[in-house]
Amino acid sequence: MPNPFSIDYGSATASGGGNKLSVLKDPMGCDISLRYDLGRELGRGEFGIRYLAIDVESGEKYACKSISKKKLRTAGDIEDVSREVEIMRHLPKHPNIVTLKDTYEDDNAIHIVMELYEVRELFDQIVTRGHYTERAAAAIMKTIVEVQV
Repeated sequence: MPNPFSIDYGSATASGGGNKLSVLKDPMGCDISLRYDLGRELGRGEFGIRYLAIDVESGEKYACKSISKKKLRTAGDIEDVSREVEIMRHLPKHPNIVTLKDTYEDDNAIHIVMELYEVRELFDQIVTRGHYTERAAAAIMKTIVEVQV
């Protein structure tokens, strides 16, 4: 599948200067296609689209959240993405926490490669169900508090 973020949206600039917008502090690289093939869409969020990412060498499957820089309209948006990646980098290995694998940044997008998970996010589950019994809510809370950061 062609990468929809490979289209040149014009040079995204930081603070109106001639410099390219840089979001990540220490990306693994700028060309994600050298390491991963992006496949089918897995989901969408406010800023990005999650794709199936397949490691071209090992064939291992991951999820890749690709965030268009065009959608990062404020300094707060840029800070939120940068903070998300920094938090993921410092999280411990735990069965209930998605593990960060790689990060890439090119002129048009930020790509966050992480462990593949098929379960929908908690917020989506709550919206879909509408309500939870006390027992079901307690089971979810138990899972959340078991994570020790």
